[in-house]
Amino acid sequence: MADIGVLGLGVMGRNLSLNLADHGYATAVFNRHAEVTDRFLAECRQREPAWHRLQGFHELEAFVSAIARPRRIVLLIKAGRPTDLTIENLLPFLDPGDILIDCGNAHWLDTIRRERELRRREILFVGSGVSGGETGARFGPSLMAGGSLEAWKQIEPVWRDIAAKVDPATGDPIEGAEPGKPVRGGEPCAAWVGENGAGHYVKMVHNGIEYIDMQLIAETYWLLRFLGGFDNAALADLFSRWNEGDLSSYLIAITAAILRQPDPGGEGELVNKILDAAGQKGTGKWAATSALDLGVPANALAEAVFARFLSALVEQRHQAARWLGGPPLQPVDDPDTLARQLERGLYSAKICAYAQGFQLMQVAQEEYGWHFDFATIARIWRGGCIIRARFLNRIACAYETTPDLVNLLLAEDFRQVLNRDHSAWRRSVATAIQAGLPVPALSAALAYYDSYRSRRLPANLIQAQRDYFGAHTYERVDRPRGCFFHFDWHGSRQEAEIPNE
Repeated sequence: MADIGVLGLGVMGRNLSLNLADHGYATAVFNRHAEVTDRFLAECRQREPAWHRLQGFHELEAFVSAIARPRRIVLLIKAGRPTDLTIENLLPFLDPGDILIDCGNAHWLDTIRRERELRRREILFVGSGVSGGETGARFGPSLMAGGSLEAWKQIEPVWRDIAAKVDPATGDPIEGAEPGKPVRGGEPCAAWVGENGAGHYVKMVHNGIEYIDMQLIAETYWLLRFLGGFDNAALADLFSRWNEGDLSSYLIAITAAILRQPDPGGEGELVNKILDAAGQKGTGKWAATSALDLGVPANALAEAVFARFLSALVEQRHQAARWLGGPPLQPVDDPDTLARQLERGLYSAKICAYAQGFQLMQVAQEEYGWHFDFATIARIWRGGCIIRARFLNRIACAYETTPDLVNLLLAEDFRQVLNRDHSAWRRSVATAIQAGLPVPALSAALAYYDSYRSRRLPANLIQAQRDYFGAHTYERVDRPRGCFFHFDWHGSRQEAEIPNE
C-alpha cells in the first residue's frame, strides 16, 4: 500500500512526489491525463534513485484504493473551480477520516469553505502553503499548514520530513540536497499555523512580501545601473557582497547570479535582453486586496502590485516616453556613496515590507478567528521559501521577546537600524526622484515609516472635509476617543455631539 498519494503531476506535483519518495514514502501518483503519468514514471526510472517508491494509476478509484487508510492525498492542481471538481470526483471513493491536502495557491476563503463542507462529510481537509518553487518542492520547501489539529497530527511527520531544514544554531538553510540523498537533521521549516484557511492566508502574505522584496531589489538595481553607472559584472559583485551581510537572502543571491548570466542568444548579459514587463499569478493582488478590506496600511505591498501592472503597459510607456518630459538623466559624482546609501535604504525598506506583512496577519487573525505564532512563521520562512533571509532570525527573536509586539518597527533591534539608516534611505529616494527614476516601493515604504512615526497627520483636514460635504462627523483632540461631533458648516455654525448608536 502507498503511504500517501499525489494528484496532479505538473511541475510542483512531480517534484513533491520525488521529494516524498526520497524520504522513504511509497507514493501513489495520478494525473487526469494518463500519458502524463506514464511519461513521468518513465523519466523517473532513468534518473531517480527512489523511482521504485512511485506507483502510477490511470483510474481515480484505483489510485485512491492503493493508499493506506486513513488516506493522505495531496492535491496539486489549478486553484478555483478545478480544485472543487477534483474534490467532487474524489468523494465517492473516500472514507471518514481520510485527509485531502490542498497544496496549490488557493484563496483562503475557498479553503475555509472546503474545510467546512468536508468536515460535515467526516473528511479532513488541510490547506497548506508550499513555498520554494520547483526546487523547493523537490528538495525541501517551506510548508505552512492550515486545518484542524487532528489533520495536522496525521501529516506532521511527513511535512517535517520533506520540508527544508535550517541550522538550529544559526538559522541558515542546510544546503546540499540531491536526488536520493535528502537532508537529515536540522530544524524543519514546516508548521501548523492555524485552522481552516490559515495556511493559505500565511502563504498569500508570504507572496505579498515577496512582491515587495522583488520590487525593492529591482529599483535598487535600476538606480545603481543608471545613476551609479555600474555594469552588470560590478552589480553582481556588489550584490554578492551584500549577501554576506544584513541583506543576506535568497533573492539577493539569485540577483547576483542573474546579473552574471551571459545571453545564450547573443552578446552581453541575458538580463539586458529580457522585456521589462513583469507577470504575476494573483496572490500579490489578493494580499493587497485583503489589506484594503481589513484596513491595514500595506502601501508598499500595493505599490509593488501596481508596479507590475504599470510595467505591462509597454506600448503606452514607449509612447509616453516621447511625449512626457522629465529631468535629464545625470549619473551621480560618487557611485560608491550611492551604493552605500542604497544598501542601508534597501535593508530599511525590507524591514518595513515585512512589518506590513506581519501587521496584515495580525489583523486577519482577529477577523478569521486564528491564533498565529509569529515567531514560528518567521522561523519556517528561514529555509525553502522565496523570501528566506538571514534577518528572519531577528524577526523570530523580536516576537519571542515580545509576543504582543504590535509592529516590527517598534522592536528594539529594528528601531536601532531604522534610527541609524533612515537618513541614507531618504537620500537615495531623493536622488531617484530628482533624476526622474521611479522608485514606488522604496518611496512607499519610506512614507509608511514616516507616517507610522508621526504624532500628527493631516487627516484632521480630511475629516473636516468629509464632515463639510457629507456630515460624516469627526473626533476632537480635546475630547475622549469615540466621541463624535458634527459642525453645521452651511447654516447655524453650531457644533453638536452625535450619540453613539
